[in-house]
Amino acid sequence: MHAIATQIAPVQSLGIQKLDTDVMKLHCFQSLTGVKFVVTATQGTTDLDVLLQNIYELYADYVLKNPFYEMEMPIRCDLFNRHLDKLITRMQQVQDKKKRGN
Repeated sequence: MHAIATQIAPVQSLGIQKLDTDVMKLHCFQSLTGVKFVVTATQGTTDLDVLLQNIYELYADYVLKNPFYEMEMPIRCDLFNRHLDKLITRMQQVQDKKKRGN
């Protein structure tokens, strides 16, 4: 999707970075090394750019520093998965508080 957007855009484009519809949001973060992280969320969810940045930091800390990880391979790192789960849970709790008005 990212590559298609850069090819069909009428002007110089970095590809799709954000896509908002009536029901959902899609945000993409591309690192300087070309690794892309994509997150989808319901409409009204905020701070997706911060979430993507935090996911990239987890990736750098737990995946790239793993001596057994090879680039272009699926991510199979328990520490990354555990911290990612905690990050998503914290994000959901913050969003729930915002919806309740706290």
